[in-house]
Amino acid sequence: MNAEKQMRQEVKKYIDTADVKVVKMMHAMLEVDADNDWWDAMPDKVKSEVEVALSESKKRQITPHAEIQKRYKKWIVK
Repeated sequence: MNAEKQMRQEVKKYIDTADVKVVKMMHAMLEVDADNDWWDAMPDKVKSEVEVALSESKKRQITPHAEIQKRYKKWIVK
């Protein structure tokens, strides 16, 4: 059994035997973690640019890394 699976099983066991106070604390902790999505914190302009880039990538409208290096080689520091 891998470490993550074992840890999940142990956490489930602790939750099943914990008192209400502990369950409420864990619930609050998990809600805070779920609310801290980096995507939601990004400005709309950045989200839009990322979505355009992903769309272009799916359509294979991309420039290979080697080509970018050729274009901008004078700014690349080795």
